[in-house]
Amino acid sequence: MVERLREEGIRDEIVLGAMAEVPRHIFVDEALQSRAYEDIALPIGFGQTISAPLTVARMLELARAGRTLSKVLEIGTGCGYQAAVLSRFVREVYSVERISALLGKARKGLRELHASNVKVKHADGHLGLEPMAPFDAIVMAAAAPAVPEPLTAQLAPGGRLVMPLGTREQKLVVIERTDRGLVETVLEGVNFVPMLPGTRV
Repeated sequence: MVERLREEGIRDEIVLGAMAEVPRHIFVDEALQSRAYEDIALPIGFGQTISAPLTVARMLELARAGRTLSKVLEIGTGCGYQAAVLSRFVREVYSVERISALLGKARKGLRELHASNVKVKHADGHLGLEPMAPFDAIVMAAAAPAVPEPLTAQLAPGGRLVMPLGTREQKLVVIERTDRGLVETVLEGVNFVPMLPGTRV
């Protein structure tokens, strides 16, 4: 899988090393484990998916941008896979998920990998996690029609928000907090589940 990611243009060896360390199959249902290392998104229940490995690597490479990350917020824990990858090179990982039933599965996988530096919370991702801010990076695993203002407010100076933006047509965007304010870079087209407000069991 890692060699394929290199061939697809991922250059960040820290991200690639973390992805090599984290077994993706433990985060998917047993019936789908044989497909865990294919470069595809897979269903994890409740209308949600685990992102394709290339998508995860691309977003984390953009979030890291060659920097050492001390504190990162993930919006959309899902099954916990991306948080587990982050745990390998970030000191503190915070992850919020609006569907509480998914958190049990995520916590189980994270415990199995001894990812004790990941804290997950049942919360509305639109609001971020203000008590733990600021963050060096925020990675969003669901598409929003507009950039949630609470998230950009929770970026540290030099911090980056990486997210899919749009409804029917989605683009991957990076928003960086600079001395001159927020700078937005629009990248390639992507396809993510929509970001929904509120929480559910």
